[in-house]
Amino acid sequence: MKLKISATLSIIIILIAIFAPLIFDHDPNYGDLQNKFLPISSEHLLGTDHLGRDILSRLGHGARISFFSVFAISLLIVVSSFFIGILSGYKGGIVDNILMRICDVFLTFPTFILALFFIAIFGVGLLNVILAIFMTHWAWYARMVRSITLEIKSQNHILAAKMLGDSEFKIMRQHILPVVFSQMIILITLDFGHMLLHVSSLSFLGLGVKAPTAEWGVMIQDFAPYIMEYPHLMIYPGLCIFVSVAIFNTLGEALRDRYAIQSVRFH
Repeated sequence: MKLKISATLSIIIILIAIFAPLIFDHDPNYGDLQNKFLPISSEHLLGTDHLGRDILSRLGHGARISFFSVFAISLLIVVSSFFIGILSGYKGGIVDNILMRICDVFLTFPTFILALFFIAIFGVGLLNVILAIFMTHWAWYARMVRSITLEIKSQNHILAAKMLGDSEFKIMRQHILPVVFSQMIILITLDFGHMLLHVSSLSFLGLGVKAPTAEWGVMIQDFAPYIMEYPHLMIYPGLCIFVSVAIFNTLGEALRDRYAIQSVRFH
């Protein structure tokens, strides 16, 4: 039940983000100073902000930026960790030592501090934020993939494939990659909320998405000066971040529990 509910809610918020231009009538960046700080009404369901922009429309379009960023980061992590982790775990020896020492360097520093370091090198902007967060997370996933690969490669069906003369690439592609992929999906889902917080935090600090582009972290930054008079302006994007993180964390935990149950039944 938990898996069905969390999966349904995840799909709903992703669809809202994808089809935001079709769902919300108001231009998220259009401001009308004569209509600023309007209360909730039939025309503006969550009111307007300090520049007269529709808050609900900005929240919907902001979800597109936030989710696109996390999905881009996840794709980069999956591709790189698959290549490095499987290669390291399967080949072993000097290849494994070199790749894992590189991972150790990246795992030495806290992810957020390391992300700030990479942004200082790359510069500000959404693309650089995506690259910075990817650079701070790939090593942990590569180590997880390596661990799974080490466990799999000694199993009987892998040894049988070697005896039949299958190439290393075929063994990694047919016998190791599918098992690793299923577990990586669970790990990525569990980490989705964490990466979403990173994107929003960096945008809040002015290092990611720039105003007037609608993004949840940017919205919190914009509304900070009005927190005493209009606290609801900061509550809306903060609540969106909180709910999204909670939903995807619940989905990841449900997938992890479901996977563990299936593993027990299989063995």
